[in-house]
Amino acid sequence: MLELARLSEDMANLNFDAKYTSGGKNEIGVLGENFNKMSDQLEKTISELKTANNQLQQDIEQKEKLENMRNEFLGNVSHELKTPIALIQGYAEGLKEGINDDPESTEFYCDVIIDEAGKMNRMVKNLLTLNQLEFGTDEVEFERFDIVKLVKGVIASCDILIQQVNANVDFIADETAYVWADEFKTEQVVRNYLTNAIHHVGNEKRIEVKIVSMDGKVCVSVFNSGKPIPEEDVPKLWDKFYKVDKAHTREYGGNGIGLSIVKAIMESFHQGVRREKL
Repeated sequence: MLELARLSEDMANLNFDAKYTSGGKNEIGVLGENFNKMSDQLEKTISELKTANNQLQQDIEQKEKLENMRNEFLGNVSHELKTPIALIQGYAEGLKEGINDDPESTEFYCDVIIDEAGKMNRMVKNLLTLNQLEFGTDEVEFERFDIVKLVKGVIASCDILIQQVNANVDFIADETAYVWADEFKTEQVVRNYLTNAIHHVGNEKRIEVKIVSMDGKVCVSVFNSGKPIPEEDVPKLWDKFYKVDKAHTREYGGNGIGLSIVKAIMESFHQGVRREKL
């Protein structure tokens, strides 16, 4: 009986290692065996409760995180859409009221409306792509392809943009470099890096694209001669809607989502992105 008393005290203190060991077939022995079973069951139940409580806590934290992301997202989207909507409304009202009846002014007004609507359309498409990538609903199809050929194709397709800013592109790579990845998404990444380099090229107007194979992986880097990114802005480069030079970014129709998509794509490949210091 004293052993059972000590056992009940241990159980009350959630010490389930203590067991009744005296045995016996009488009522005390049966009671002791039931105490042991009850101890095991209580330990299992408390373990399950703690696991469920931990999962609940994670769910609450995840919900709070999603709610914060949602509020931040809505705030950013509202901010980004405010300017194009205001411009479209203003120029549309101008057309309706016939502020300028000459054909050139009318064409200019229409061009502004089309341009701003196009910016909004691109932003919405980018946001949908980013949302699918971040929540893992966008399928990644791995295949083997020559990334040198892919990068050459991206450079060729951007030739008109390169000519518009009078830039020179140096492409440094072996003849071929095969990788396993999603070819379409890889092209998105390379195109984003290259167009960023084109839009921000300066000084001697030089862009360098390099492909290097090392440690069983292929690294693609894009360099442009231009104004350096301030060190305090570097950690924020991959954040949604973040723009180092807001006026210049808006000038060419950027919305601060491109590098977020790049990071999300590379994470879906289980690979990384980084900005190299020169």
